[in-house]
This record gives sequence, structure tokens and C-alpha cells, in this order.
Amino acid sequence: MAKKKNKYGFKHWIGKIHLWLGMASGSVVLLLSVTGCIYVFSVEITEALRKDVMYVSKTESAPIPISKLWDDTQKKIGNNLKISRVKVSNNPEKTWVFGCYKKNENAITYFGAIDYYKSVYVNPYSGEILAVYDEEMDFFNIVKFIHWSLLLEVGLGQQIVGWSTFIFVIMLITGIILWWPKNKAARKQRFKFQWKETTNWRRKNYDIHNIFGFYIATIALIIAFTGMVWAFSWFQAAVYVAGSGTTERPEVVTKEADKNLPKISNAMEAILEKTKLAYPDADAFSLRKPADSLATMDVYVQQNENTYYVSHEMRFDQKSGEILLNRNHSQKNFGEKLITANYDLHVGAILGIPGKIIAFIASFICGMLPVTGFLIWYGRKFKKKTKRAN
Repeated sequence: MAKKKNKYGFKHWIGKIHLWLGMASGSVVLLLSVTGCIYVFSVEITEALRKDVMYVSKTESAPIPISKLWDDTQKKIGNNLKISRVKVSNNPEKTWVFGCYKKNENAITYFGAIDYYKSVYVNPYSGEILAVYDEEMDFFNIVKFIHWSLLLEVGLGQQIVGWSTFIFVIMLITGIILWWPKNKAARKQRFKFQWKETTNWRRKNYDIHNIFGFYIATIALIIAFTGMVWAFSWFQAAVYVAGSGTTERPEVVTKEADKNLPKISNAMEAILEKTKLAYPDADAFSLRKPADSLATMDVYVQQNENTYYVSHEMRFDQKSGEILLNRNHSQKNFGEKLITANYDLHVGAILGIPGKIIAFIASFICGMLPVTGFLIWYGRKFKKKTKRAN
């Protein structure tokens, strides 16, 4: 006697998992995809909108000493805002940008978590303040923090975003399993649209969901995994171990300051000059104000314009300007380089404008998947009800 074929096979249960996980996370995935699409070209759009204050005419004179420019700018903006950092461009025709940021530790929303967040664009030759932007209310920053933590406190919001992304990864994998053709005849319908004038909307919607989903699956996984690096410390650690081959973090040694070196009045100028000498081809240098009189002055060196995957770190004695640490990008292990490249991988910037276009298209299609998936479910449910009614 022949065995009765199991009505509910492997793909049936995979389909159920795909459906219910999609129902659970679909709205968040849609929101992340839309905000991701919007944010991909945020740098280019922001630079276009701010171009009048981002550039100045180069003069014969040297820029105002950085410590004087810092103090003068602080006086002009008043004591209600405290400058904490400055970004110095290596391009002599670019303005210097002073940052003022203060957070509120006890808030549970994005807007409550920021006391102030300003960018002050200053002409380094004249000292003139060209513009002060409220970054807290900047459109792209709001979009970024919807994407980052749903405008909630980061610890809470990132967990929701992270687990929704984790579910999305499972959906991509189960989706590929469901997409996988049974035979050569089925394969023809999996790679391209074969619509006729008589093809109904349900079939078209089904094909959009399956075919587009297949083609962007790899890019979508990269976007999802890089998003999870920020959301989960355990996932970031796993990426580091996979890249470096070790669980040990590299030992970064900051040497002790030489107490015999004299304190100099122009230490900040000396620090900037030494950084420029160490990395003459870098795009920009970000100097952060020391937390107290004993702390070091740290300098972040951005090698390339608008990307962060190549960066260097320098540390100085704030009183003498002595170099205490100079850690070049080449000294990082591959695990560190992967983490450093995470943002540029996430938005596609690592491949320039073509990479961003790919990330935009992939994010757009990712946003379509919950919608087309819902319509597949709705179409089947409606079809069943219609049959019962007849």
C-alpha cells in the first residue's frame, strides 16, 4: 500500500514562517527601508543646500590660529552653547565647522535626549560665522534617527530595529527557499517577468515580490547585517571575530606624557600642525576638546571625503602637544577594518555614487517586499472567501 503524501511539506511550513514573521516585522521593515532610501544621498543633498557656507575664497594670509578661532567663535555664540569639537578641512577653500552638542541622559525620545546640537560654519581666514545650523531639527538627522532607533531612546529603539532586522534576515532566507524552482519549467518564471495582457494583478504582484526579492537578496543581506552591527554588541563582536580570527581586542598603547616637556601656549596649533604633517593627504581632521585638564586631546583623521572606512587616530598631550599615539589605518586588523567600514557598506558609499544608487534601489525594493507580501496574503484570503461564497 502506497504511503499517503504529506499535505504539509517542508515548503508549507517555511511559507508559514515567512508569512507570520512578515506580519510581525513588516511595518518596521517598511519604515526602515523608506528612511534608508531617503538617507542614502543625505550628504550630497546637504552639501548642495549648504554650499554657500561650506566654501570660502582662499586668501594670501594663513588661517587664524585654531585656539584663537575656537575662543573667538565661543564668545560670538555665547555661553549657552559649548563648543566640543572642530572639523578642520584640508581643503583651503572649505570652512571649518565647530560642533556644539549636549545630551540629556534621562530622556526616552530623540528630541528629549538632546539639549542642543549645533554646527557653526566659520571662515578660517576672517573668523566670520557664516551659518549656525540646528542639527537636532535637520530633516536628514531626524530621518537618520527614525532609521537608527525609531526616534526612541537608543537602547530601546535599537533593540526594536535590530530584532526587526534579524527577522527580516530570516525572511530573506525563507524567501529564497520558497523562490527556489522545482524544475527547469518553473525556473523560467523565477528570473524574469512573463506577463501577458490577460495576466491579473495578483500574478503581477506575486512576480514583483519574488523576482525583485531574489535579485536584491544579497545586497539586502549586506544592508541588514551592517544594520545589526550597530544594534547588537554581540553581533558586532561576531563580525570582529570573523574578520580578525581572534576574540582578543588589539592592544592600543598610549604612551605616558613626558612631564619634563614645557607647557606651550599654542599647543592646539602644534597638535593640528603635527597631524597635518603625519597625514598630508587626508581630507579632514576632527579635534575634540579634552574632558578635563588631565585628559589627552584626541584627533580623528578622515582620509577620504564623505567616507569613513579609512581613518586614523592620533592622541596628544594637551599641554605640550607631544604625540602620545599615532595609529594608522594600516595597523588595524581586518576585523577592525570591517567595523570601521560598516557605515560606508550600509549606505553603499564604499563604492561611491554607483554604490549609493545600488543601496537606494535595494532599499526601495526592500520597502516593496512587505507591501507586495501583504497583497499576496490578502489576495489569497480574498480568493478563498470568494470561492466559499460561490
